[in-house]
Amino acid sequence: MIATTARPPSKLAASLRGLIGCCPNCGRGRLLRNYLKPVDHCSICGEAFGHLRADDAPPWMTILIVGHIVIPALLAVEQTYEPPTWVHMAVWPLLSLLLTLALLPRCKGFILGLLWSTGAPGSERG
Repeated sequence: MIATTARPPSKLAASLRGLIGCCPNCGRGRLLRNYLKPVDHCSICGEAFGHLRADDAPPWMTILIVGHIVIPALLAVEQTYEPPTWVHMAVWPLLSLLLTLALLPRCKGFILGLLWSTGAPGSERG
């Protein structure tokens, strides 16, 4: 059964629903079927998402967030504890990788929710 919402959610609500990986319209269906692949349409409300293209925005946002977390932490640790170089080489690349892998699908969901809420036609619609 396809459910419809009486009033479309706000841009903030749609973006936050996308951030947690849910359908920006109903908030119950999934937005991503794999790690980064969006579903063609919501299994609950039937809203189409296959035409939306986030392009470079999610990687850009992920790099921005990870950089703002890792670099100040690295500088604080260096100034406070002065660990050897091998500690830096072991900790910071691993932390950067883990944060990137954790944040990238959330950033993509956020961008897709924002695109959907603005009514963006996507790159494949006329």
